[in-house]
Amino acid sequence: MKNLFITLCVTLGLVQATYGQQDIQFSQYVFDGLTLNPAYAGYKGVPYLNASFRDQWAGFPGAPKTAMLSFDDITGLASDDKMGLGAQVLYDVLGPQQNLSLTGSYSYRIPLAGDNEDDPHRLCLGIGGLVSQYSLNGSSLQYEDPNDPMLTNVTVHSKLVPNANFGIYYYTKRFYAGGSFMNLFSLGGGQTIYYTNGTTYSSLLQGATMYLTAGGMLDLSDEIKFKPSILVKEDFKGPTNTDFNMFFLFDEILWVGGSYRTSVKLWQKSNLQDNLQASDAASLMVEFYANSELRIGYSYDFTTSGLSNYQTGSHEISLGLTFKSKRTLQHMATPRYF
Repeated sequence: MKNLFITLCVTLGLVQATYGQQDIQFSQYVFDGLTLNPAYAGYKGVPYLNASFRDQWAGFPGAPKTAMLSFDDITGLASDDKMGLGAQVLYDVLGPQQNLSLTGSYSYRIPLAGDNEDDPHRLCLGIGGLVSQYSLNGSSLQYEDPNDPMLTNVTVHSKLVPNANFGIYYYTKRFYAGGSFMNLFSLGGGQTIYYTNGTTYSSLLQGATMYLTAGGMLDLSDEIKFKPSILVKEDFKGPTNTDFNMFFLFDEILWVGGSYRTSVKLWQKSNLQDNLQASDAASLMVEFYANSELRIGYSYDFTTSGLSNYQTGSHEISLGLTFKSKRTLQHMATPRYF
């Protein structure tokens, strides 16, 4: 059988003796940390809605396309804005496979010494629960012999899978650091099997992933600020990935910058081939605040590996919307840069 799972294997960068799809990562996570860490819920201190769409590896057959909508805010259930809540809906298409997931996040935000509205110092602990519906559309597969009687009546198969996230996040006005463990229940596996008409299909689940991140904000002048940051991503199966990010903020309105992503070898993994080449990619990003409530973002990713010969890069757009509330003016007087 010749089908799009050949494309899937290339797309996911699978190596020998490993199963599990890497956790979905948006390039513009630097402007919405909720996608990587449940402890980020409520960070901005105001109701915040974020929408993103990513077209990865444009022109490559079966390449991922992902849409996400998230919302978070602090609650009035505790004094000093100590509780944050967040929700996220994500839809991902990868060849014949679809993933629809709903995630809820809770953050407990602990004020530390020196905490005040002008310069917050908070340690946040977050947990999240999610349920994902994985679907496999057998009718989209391409066969060498479409008249094979074993392939008749191939339909869509789906399965619900629960999971959990945990994170910790510390921030001040000028610095942040955090760590998270996403898809905790996937530590022991990452594959589900479908059977139909005597044919076996494999569907790859989101794998357990650890993120470590840190960054800061520096004033270069009254009009220009500089934000460097780093992200380490570890899925315990493939190579460790590291993002180096640099952004400039002009007049509190326009962000311009980019990221460089490369795989690094932090420790020996017995399941990886010794001759694997490091994969590299870069992103260019622009974020524009049309007004105090609306943010518009675009990023373009390109890879320097051999995959660049088969696709035209990745495109991602995002919209961020701040809702006015009784707390909005108070919190937005102190911008949240992370």
